[in-house]
Amino acid sequence: MTRMSKLPHITVVMPAYNAEKTLIQTYNDIPHDIVKDIILVDDKSRDETVKVARDLGLAIFEHPQNRGYGGNQKTCYQMALERGAEIVVMLHPDYQYDPKLIGKMVRPIIDNEADIVLGSRMLDGSALPGGMPKYKYAANKFLTFTENVVLGLGLSEYHTGYRAYSRKVLATLPFNNNSDNFVFDQEFLVQATYFGFKIAEVPCPCKYMADASSISFKNSSIYGIMTLQTLTKYILHKWGIKKFNIFEK
Repeated sequence: MTRMSKLPHITVVMPAYNAEKTLIQTYNDIPHDIVKDIILVDDKSRDETVKVARDLGLAIFEHPQNRGYGGNQKTCYQMALERGAEIVVMLHPDYQYDPKLIGKMVRPIIDNEADIVLGSRMLDGSALPGGMPKYKYAANKFLTFTENVVLGLGLSEYHTGYRAYSRKVLATLPFNNNSDNFVFDQEFLVQATYFGFKIAEVPCPCKYMADASSISFKNSSIYGIMTLQTLTKYILHKWGIKKFNIFEK
């Protein structure tokens, strides 16, 4: 990343669940020269994730009960806004996504070219060679095609967990109305499209590791159905047929 005289306040948020084995590696590869704040929200892990995070000196919030992936992100973003973040990067602590790409992730936002940046595993063709299961690859392509048709965009994928957001996006979208499960990410991008925010992508090599978190086939199927339901809500709300609170402040 090209150095600037004054960088914005860049915060990394890590929604964590049983990330003890990969958290240190993830933390070490974060570009600490540009990242000002690192927040870890633990979703009632059963391992030593919190202890490792505490030893690293991270800002930590512990959920007293497991709230799910979406519920974890809600806390992440609320904390980031409260701590003065101007750009927020969501980075999974399971090392599936490369922390060294943070500089490239935030650059389009700094340059006012985008409000949201997605780290895409599809742009460079690394998804299958990187270990993405074939059924997930096929589902990703199908859902992405459908979302592009409905939303009028041309993204290579919507289903990456590596994302950067401007403060304005997080302050505008009613993300607290979203689901607490995995479909939160899709609701967020559909909301962003509805509110007129610009989305960009950067290539992100895909790495599926033994210690990385993974959604089961059953939950993947539920996620796909809920993604299609979210698109249906978008159409109905946009056409004024029925209102949904995920699109209302």
